[in-house]
Formats: sequence, C-alpha cells, structure tokens
Amino acid sequence: MDTPFSFEIRSQQLEAMAAETVDLLILGGGITGAGIARDAAMRGLRTALVDKGDFAWGTSSRTCRLIHGGLHDLELRHWRRVFEASRERRVLLRIAPHLVRQQSFLFPIHEGGRVTRLKLFAWMWLYDLLALFRNVRQHRWLSKPEVLRAEPGLRIRGLKGGARYGDAVCDDARLTLATVRDAHRRGALVANYALAERLEMAEGRVRGARVVDLTTGVAHTVRAKVVVNATGPWSDEIRSSLGGRGLLQLTKGVHLLIPRTRVGNHDAVTFATPIDGRLLFIIPQGELTYIGTTETDETAQPDDVRPGIDDIIYLLRSVNAVFPGARLTPDDVRTAWAGLLPGRASFGSSQDSGADDAAIMESHPGLITVIGTSLTMYRSLAARAVDHIAKVLRELDGREAPAPAGTDRHPLPGGEIRDPDLLVDVVVREGMARRVAEHLVGAHGGEAPAIVRMALENPDLGHPVVRGQPVLRAEIYHAIRREMAVTLADLMMRRTRLFYEAPDHAVAVAAEVAAIAAGEMGWDSERTESELAAYRQEVARVNAFRSDPTDRD
Repeated sequence: MDTPFSFEIRSQQLEAMAAETVDLLILGGGITGAGIARDAAMRGLRTALVDKGDFAWGTSSRTCRLIHGGLHDLELRHWRRVFEASRERRVLLRIAPHLVRQQSFLFPIHEGGRVTRLKLFAWMWLYDLLALFRNVRQHRWLSKPEVLRAEPGLRIRGLKGGARYGDAVCDDARLTLATVRDAHRRGALVANYALAERLEMAEGRVRGARVVDLTTGVAHTVRAKVVVNATGPWSDEIRSSLGGRGLLQLTKGVHLLIPRTRVGNHDAVTFATPIDGRLLFIIPQGELTYIGTTETDETAQPDDVRPGIDDIIYLLRSVNAVFPGARLTPDDVRTAWAGLLPGRASFGSSQDSGADDAAIMESHPGLITVIGTSLTMYRSLAARAVDHIAKVLRELDGREAPAPAGTDRHPLPGGEIRDPDLLVDVVVREGMARRVAEHLVGAHGGEAPAIVRMALENPDLGHPVVRGQPVLRAEIYHAIRREMAVTLADLMMRRTRLFYEAPDHAVAVAAEVAAIAAGEMGWDSERTESELAAYRQEVARVNAFRSDPTDRD
C-alpha cells in the first residue's frame, strides 16, 4: 500500500474498517498486536488494528530494550525457550538490522555471589549450544586482570574473573512502529488514538467493537469475524467486560537512564545484584547508560504505573555495589521508565502457550486473547496466534487456511539495508556529522537518506531539535508525514527519544516542536497549549519519585 502512513489517513482507515466486515479486529497496538497484524495481513486476511493510545505507548516502549536468549531462562532450565529466543534474535537482526544491533556483554564473578564460576561456565556453554553455536558471538572466559582491563571501574575486592558473551539490544518503540507500518503497507487498516469503547455481540458471539476516534469523537462500528485482545496489561479489562475472570498477575519492571560517565562502564555488563541475587543489566546507549530491571508485583492500574523511589534506590544500590566509584544517587538519574508484564504464574497450567510462556486463548466465542511476555519472541507468538485465528475462521466459513506469512524473511521498513555501517559512511559523505549519521541510520535504516535530503534541501531542518542531541528537525516532519505521530508526546517520546535522552526531558524545546506539529496538523492555539500541558504532565508524572518522602539512605 503506497498511502503515506500519516496522521491524515487515520479517519480514512477507521471509515474503511466500518465499511466492510474484517476478518480480524486487533485491539492493542503494542508489539504483540503489531506482530499479529503484520502476519495476518501478509496471509491475505482483512485485518484492522486500533489502540486507545499511540502505538507502543504502553509496555512496548518501556521494556529492557533487549533482544536476548535469556540467561534467566537458562537458570530456570527453560531450554526450549532459550533455543527459540536465540532463533528469533537471529531473525530480528536480519529483518531489522538498523533497530536491533549486536551488543557485547561482560559478566563478572565475585566471591560469595549467587552466580559462581562453575554456574557461569555452564551457562555460557549452554547459551552457545542452544543457539547451535550461531550466537551473536561465542563466549570467552576472562581472567581477573582481563576483566579489569575491560571494566576498570568494577569492584576489585572478591573479583574472580568473568565471561564475555554476545546478545542484542533494540529500540523497542521504533521496532513496534516499524512492525505496524509494515502491516499497513501490506493491507492492514490501522489507527492509533481509537478506543474500543465496547464489544459488539450477536447471537452470543463477539462480532466486532464500537470504536471511537479520540481525536474527533466520531464513533464507528467495526464488524469482525474475530476480535483479538492484544492489550497486554489491559487484557483483563477487556475480558471482564464479558464476565471473564481475571488472569494476570502483573509485575513491574523499572529502568534508569544515567550519564555514562557517572556509572563508569565501558561496555554492557550483566551482574547478579548482591541485594537479592537478581540478574541486572548495565547497557551503554551513546553518552548515556541504562540500568534494569526490577521485577516486583504491581497492583496499580496499568494507566497509573510509574517508577517509585524504592525501585530507583534498589537499582542504584545494586550498581554502586559492583561499580563502587560511581556513588550514584537519585540526582544522577536522567529519567526512568516502568513497564508491566504478566508474571510467569499468570496463566496457570491451562494456558495454550509456546516456548515463550505466552498465552493464546479463546476468552469468549469470537474473542481471542493473546498475551505476550517477551519482546524477543513477538514474531513467533504472532505466527502461532494467526495459525489459531485461521482455524477459527475456517470453522466459521470453511475457507482454506492461508499459507504461513514468512515474516522471518521480509525486512521491516528501513531494514532493507545489509550493512548499517556502510550507510552511515554514505550519510557522512553527504555532509552529516558521524554522530548524527549513526543516529539517523540507527533510527530509520534505509529511510535515513530521505531525511538527509530534507535537511539538505532546507538547511533549517538540518539543525538539531536540542543542542547537543543528534535528533534533527527534519525527523519531526518525517514522523508526522510518514509515522502517524498525532500528539506532542508521540514526537518526543516514541518517534524520537528526546523525552528520555535530552536534559530535563527537552521541555525547553517542547513549544518549538509543538509549533511544528501545529503547522503540519492544523492545531489551533487551544490544542497546542493542551498538547504542551499534557507533555509537561507526563514529565512530572515520571519525575514524581524525586519528591517521594521515602528514606533514601
């Protein structure tokens, strides 16, 4: 489909959904819903997807940003899960090489720690074995001096050595966006800020939903043969509207972003925190480093989840224990984010799951709930879910089951490039600074040259949005015209990472970005002020931990 993926087509997409019965209506534009939409559209199913917020605005933009085989699963002896995760990591490195990149990790071992030399030695060999020795890189055992040469800031006392191994990291929000865009490109009808206000019933079966465009208030009845509940932490809310029992035991994962010079890490580090033995990660991201993740039971409503001071202190103390020179305090935190996932015990023994512990279940006739637990495994979960949906459709109308989609072979938008480093060199030769070129290719892949052309044709668009940050003004226009950004928060938090990476969440330039959006999308002064107020409120919400009265000592 050649229609530009912009804010302008949203109303057309919603009208098209209502004009003709679709095969499946997906509620939820996170990574699970996006993966299902892409797979289904590639199989020729008439597919629609809506989300009450932006794509990836929930958990899918608040993950650990890892695409990994799972050391934690090795410890739990989930061999099949590790095997499949290793396979999926290879797939994502191939179909989205700009968004998913290899990352080297160092795992130090300290005397008295929960992870012993023998245990780590076994993990490393199993990690490579279950990847069929096609891991990102083969592990290598390091002596104490080698570990200290790699990471001089590590605690020397009790250090016994360590191991180097390979994994992958990603931009979770843009991976979700790229998946949604590819679903649209292949025929799916999609719209963000479209609330499924209620499910539509006929003869005891779910037959669609009443969908309200939250930007206009216009309601549409979308008729569907199957409705897919892919709303993640909100899944029980959909199920309970039909009288279903709650399934989810939600856990909160919190991550911090800190200037890299304050932590002192040279590369990515995995370690078992001395506090409770949990495995944590310290991962470089340019001039910053992010740290995660916690895993605590959460009873707050999904809309209200946020990092708490206890989460922050736990992570800071853990890092200070292995990088004693850091002496991190809450004042060092640039920002933090919190995401929700179902706990491993959520589905009980009756789940219809694969190796990733996800669930696919027919909650009610016509309503299929799909709950994912892993960013890494989203594509394989989507394939299984569409297999299930195809069986339901065959029972309904006798159609032949479509062939598998081959989502593992077709690149995501921007992923057509074979070597991102070569494209970076091309962008540098066009006149961009290397840091900017690396950012543009890392965010947009093969679409980076189009943004460079915008910047060259209009020099004003080649200026950074925030001084010292690589995000260009041209990217704001690109996000509105080609990435269905609808709000100021979309532009600052998910199309770019200015909210997370710029000092003070880029509040100082928010009005400038809002002015660009107003010009492109026709906002009046009232809408512009409303967008600015909503953005400032989100900044305040995330920073609430700074005024938390809990003892910090």
